[in-house]
Amino acid sequence: MEARHESVLMKEVLDALSVAPGDTVVDATLGGAGHFASLITLLGGDGVIIGIDADPAAVERAREAYARDRRPERPVAHLVNDNFRNLSRILERLGIGSVDAILFDLGWSGYQIAAPRGFSFQNDEPLLMTYGEGGETAADIVNSSSEEVLADIIFSYGEERYSRSIARAIVAARAKNRILTTGALVEAVLAGTPRSYHDRKIHPATKTFQALRIAVNDEIGALRDGLAAALTALASGGRLAIISFHSIEDRIVKNVLRDAAYAGLGAVTPKKPITPSREEILTNRRARSAKLRVFERAAASAGMEQADSILPLHSYA
Repeated sequence: MEARHESVLMKEVLDALSVAPGDTVVDATLGGAGHFASLITLLGGDGVIIGIDADPAAVERAREAYARDRRPERPVAHLVNDNFRNLSRILERLGIGSVDAILFDLGWSGYQIAAPRGFSFQNDEPLLMTYGEGGETAADIVNSSSEEVLADIIFSYGEERYSRSIARAIVAARAKNRILTTGALVEAVLAGTPRSYHDRKIHPATKTFQALRIAVNDEIGALRDGLAAALTALASGGRLAIISFHSIEDRIVKNVLRDAAYAGLGAVTPKKPITPSREEILTNRRARSAKLRVFERAAASAGMEQADSILPLHSYA
């Protein structure tokens, strides 16, 4: 599969973050480095940009994008191979106290889809679904979890209506041979779903793959941690922009930002999510489900320390 990536909602993100030349900016999800490259152009010699990604290949793409900026007054760049859930620790290590703009793009890049790590069911690949090296893989979960746990993962993180029958089919398939490739997992999903489900526009394995990817990388926990850290790190008047691509992520983002507003930390602006134009969707199908939510930090107040405490108020997943 040819690697290709187009960053979504580019103009909308840049407008929302309103970056000034001397700002300190965090791109918490480098991905294809498209947003990162554009943010660099808005910063001058007094600016600082911190780029973070759990995928070392994404960090390298950002490094190449930074190297292409030949301006004598380009910003200082810190590129970090880590999970954005560790944002507070990363900023502390860099000696950065507050940040003017933070971006989370929760989609996975075309490069990740093309990499043979099991994110896509278009090719038969090792069933990994990890962003970096090591750690628990999708194959580990699929081959060791109980039928009940598998069903819960597929339903909770994929919102898959046939989660129980898919889990049953996975258990039956692995009793014969361990499921180690995307092709073997797709076969199990097809065996666990009715024929009518196979003829829809959306591939019947889409939700199962999404669920396993979220589980392998603890994406829900990471998102909660990352948003809490971002709200704490924002300077007065600073802006946080989050692009989500499915309802589970968007629900978490919406509720966290709403609770932050109720706590007096700032405001969600605009109140409704920003979505791609028809023109962008026509040129980039991956943009069709994107939603951009923006939060603007209020002036410093006694409520600043409440950021870490707003997350437990609801169950987001």
